[in-house]
Amino acid sequence: MRRIGIDVEHLSTASWRGAACPDVETMTLRRRALWALLVAKLVGAWGIGWDIRWHLIIGRDSFWIAPHVMAYASVVAGALIPLGVLVIEAWRRRPGTDGHLATTAVGLGGSRGFHLALWGMVITMLAAPIDDLWHRLFGLDISIWSPPHLLGFAGFQVAHLGGLLIALEVYEAGWRCWLALIANGIFLLWTFQIVVDQSVQIAFRRGSIFLFTFPVLGALAFTFALVLAGRLAESRSAPLAVAVGALMLAISILFVGDVGFAILRPTSVIDQVIAADATSPLAVAHEMARRNGWILGRSMLLRQILLVPAALMMLTPVRGWRRAALVFGLALFVTSWAVFARVPAFSHISPTAIEAAFALVVALLCALGAAWCAMRLGDVFERITHRLAVVPNPGVLH
Repeated sequence: MRRIGIDVEHLSTASWRGAACPDVETMTLRRRALWALLVAKLVGAWGIGWDIRWHLIIGRDSFWIAPHVMAYASVVAGALIPLGVLVIEAWRRRPGTDGHLATTAVGLGGSRGFHLALWGMVITMLAAPIDDLWHRLFGLDISIWSPPHLLGFAGFQVAHLGGLLIALEVYEAGWRCWLALIANGIFLLWTFQIVVDQSVQIAFRRGSIFLFTFPVLGALAFTFALVLAGRLAESRSAPLAVAVGALMLAISILFVGDVGFAILRPTSVIDQVIAADATSPLAVAHEMARRNGWILGRSMLLRQILLVPAALMMLTPVRGWRRAALVFGLALFVTSWAVFARVPAFSHISPTAIEAAFALVVALLCALGAAWCAMRLGDVFERITHRLAVVPNPGVLH
């Protein structure tokens, strides 16, 4: 049964799989917490994006550099907000008022979405001291794919999934729910983009079939994020909205970093880092930028590549996930290949037809697998938040 778009604040009674709807006070708290979480995520994205540029341009001075403080402050806020909601609801002794939406962990009963958001941030917080130790042991130049970084990003993704679930828990179908889902989807996609970015260095270093590392990993990660957003929002436009939003987020990160560098004027030690290891990820990034004639850390090329594939997904039905996955995977593969062929840093790479065909098959299989996972997760989210019956007060049906 389709969810009915009625504002919960006007409901007198409601049945959610046989359980009473949360009271207005609880629902208001959860909605405000959702948007506070999104603000914290935005600040965190600014900090992480600025931190990546700091590593590329400046090197790393200490754990307490400005982008680290910005990023970890947002992580702490991202943990305290859902924890606060769970504690307040436990203190009010109303953890079970929404029945199937509730779960209990470490003695705190509350919505599954806020539990997911909390534990995602706990994972990311655990990655922070591990990352600092990793830098002390192995130096300043560490790949995005280092274990502590991947652990931190995994925590972010768990928290972003929690945000998507919270949006379904606190809003009925309508523009507010759509906006909350798109906003969380943007952060889900952007985090995947940060992780997949490293793949272009694999292509530069190894050539041949590895030119297609980006579209293959992108077919796996990006398809999941975009199909899940479209599935939960029940909207053909959702994938494109998420892709455009991720591009706008990346542009805002550039602005924040530019302002931060202008204010702090940090001293660069990047030449010493590159001189110490000419094969390091930092050295490779500088060499690629030099060959392309680009200013390091300012290119939006990888973000723009997603726009055409995401737009083509609008031609497919929301529930037609197989077609959407194939369309996106194929478009991402072709677009990436066409763009990379014009990039000077990849001019030395000439994959054979067999290599290209094999990579295309792998990319399409990755896209199908990711879309299947996204649809199944969407079904789970809908099943645990679906409202079976709503009885509004007389005269308030809009």
